[in-house]
Amino acid sequence: MTIDTAAPVATPAGAGRLRLQLSLMVNFFLLMALYSGVLGVLLPNQIAALNPAQKANNLALMFAVTSVFSTLTTPIAGALSDRTRTRWGRRSPWIAIASLIGSLCLFGVSWMTSLWSLMVLWVMAAVAYNSMQPAMTTVIADRFPPHTRGVVSGVVGAGMTAGLTAGTVVAGYLAGARVLAYGLFAAAIAVSCLAFVLINREDSSADFPARPFSWKAFAASFWISPRDHPDFAWAFAGRFTVYMGYQAVAAYLLYILRDYIGLSDARSNLAIANLAILTLVCLIVSSLASGFLSDRLQRRKPFVVASSLIMGCAMVAPLILPTMTGMWIYAGAIGVGYGMFMSIDMALMTQVLPKTAVGDEGKDLGVLTTAVNIPQIISPVMAAVLLHLFDNNYAAIFVAAILFVFSSAFLVAPIRSVR
Repeated sequence: MTIDTAAPVATPAGAGRLRLQLSLMVNFFLLMALYSGVLGVLLPNQIAALNPAQKANNLALMFAVTSVFSTLTTPIAGALSDRTRTRWGRRSPWIAIASLIGSLCLFGVSWMTSLWSLMVLWVMAAVAYNSMQPAMTTVIADRFPPHTRGVVSGVVGAGMTAGLTAGTVVAGYLAGARVLAYGLFAAAIAVSCLAFVLINREDSSADFPARPFSWKAFAASFWISPRDHPDFAWAFAGRFTVYMGYQAVAAYLLYILRDYIGLSDARSNLAIANLAILTLVCLIVSSLASGFLSDRLQRRKPFVVASSLIMGCAMVAPLILPTMTGMWIYAGAIGVGYGMFMSIDMALMTQVLPKTAVGDEGKDLGVLTTAVNIPQIISPVMAAVLLHLFDNNYAAIFVAAILFVFSSAFLVAPIRSVR
């Protein structure tokens, strides 16, 4: 790795620190709301309307193609933001420009009437948003010292987890007004990102030393040796397995309500929104409490381990009770577990970054983000295969998800540099 001699961005204090924390929370709230609303409700409805018989396969294809591009985009965009030299800073141009491009493409998705045109525009939107996200995430590593990142991560995690639920609620109630729903999500994230860079002005990076560039060295920098950086590798593996399990259920939640629980299309759209409200309450309480306690105790791993165990137990409920009662139990428990995970995960990730270089935080966090993106490729495909093998029985998805989520607890335990 090349050592970057660029000076770090100044850590904010007082009102500036609070403003930055709240701004990050709002931005991640809206970004996660967009992802959950579009991927969990709007796209599944749109794809089902195009070809009801092939909806599960087409949805898996959509997720897989999107995630291939997202996986490639995130670490590359993060690395390029590390090297960006402008008077607006390293991260701000990526946050502002990429959010505008993504929102224009997202609004275009609402007008598409074929699977392939829909896929092209959504992939373009996803690439743009995944160019913005690593820059936004790296702001935490740039501007907050490690011992305060539990609270920051808890606040941001509360926004993210609340956004995941709120997006499902909004999309569920607006599913019949597709253009309005897509337009609302697109406008919200674009305005929020522009406001973020304006009210949280980043120091100029124009005078930072330019980093020497070669394609060979740039490509090689994305390999982070598990032997040299074992904690990074364990954190990657733990995050990967959690999302393999979580995404398998979340991606098909609407179809689970229809084909596993037996609700009509209209009732399932309302049910997914109502379930999300319960999840939202549990998410917010769990996320904020976990972030506070994690900083107070200066412990990260116990919270991540506990969260994976709670999430696995949540997925057992619909397996035993394939009714709305089981889904209500799932909604509450997954909120507690996922809220705890999201609040601590970001702090943990920033503390296992390789210490051999300064200035590669965007790239390294981008690599860790692929532990979220790769499951989005594999998990829906795995779910579609399981449905085919087990005669469209969604219980198979829950079993696989439980195994993945539980395994995360064992993968996080060997991390040594973080308690």
